[in-house]
Amino acid sequence: MEIVIATIKHTKYADIISKTIAKSAEQRGTGIAKRTPAYIEKKISGGNAVIALDGDKFAGFCYIETFGGKNFVVHSGLIVHPDFRNQGLAKKIKTKVFKHSETKYPNSKIFGITTGLAVMKINYELGYKPVTFSELTDDPEFWKGCQTCTNYDVLQRTDKKMCLCTGMLYDGKKTAKKDHPYDSKSLSRLKRIKQSLFLKKSNKSKDKTNKS
Repeated sequence: MEIVIATIKHTKYADIISKTIAKSAEQRGTGIAKRTPAYIEKKISGGNAVIALDGDKFAGFCYIETFGGKNFVVHSGLIVHPDFRNQGLAKKIKTKVFKHSETKYPNSKIFGITTGLAVMKINYELGYKPVTFSELTDDPEFWKGCQTCTNYDVLQRTDKKMCLCTGMLYDGKKTAKKDHPYDSKSLSRLKRIKQSLFLKKSNKSKDKTNKS
């Protein structure tokens, strides 16, 4: 297995990457924004992506985005092809893109939002801490990327203050792992609470609509 910083020669994988992200979004039904092949190609060509290959076969991917004048960096589109799941590949890809971000954008805060418990655990192990959305970028371009997510209505209802996703932030020495009390059980409990809270509200809204 090879995990490398993607270059222009890897743009040929853009279509399968886009389709794999879209299929995963459909299966999970939550928390994954879709990305077009053209968008994926742009990230690869700009040196802002990491790809995993088993020979010539696509295995996994993740890309970097910058916001707020490059004050914030986010890792998006983390995906592992179904043929290579449950092998710890997501963590290896995430670690690779994390180190690439630290090197390419040394003065930026690194953050992410996700509903995936596995990704939350990986972020925690890398030194991220859960934070409120107010601590993340206010760049509208970032939040525009949430429009293709099935939970976008939740984000709108809360005026971008919270959603089913959990915000996580890495700010160098300021977010050293020892400084925050979360562990895997805490992250799992946090996810369940948010799902229960927002899905209940969503169901009540649907009931009112059906009755009217």
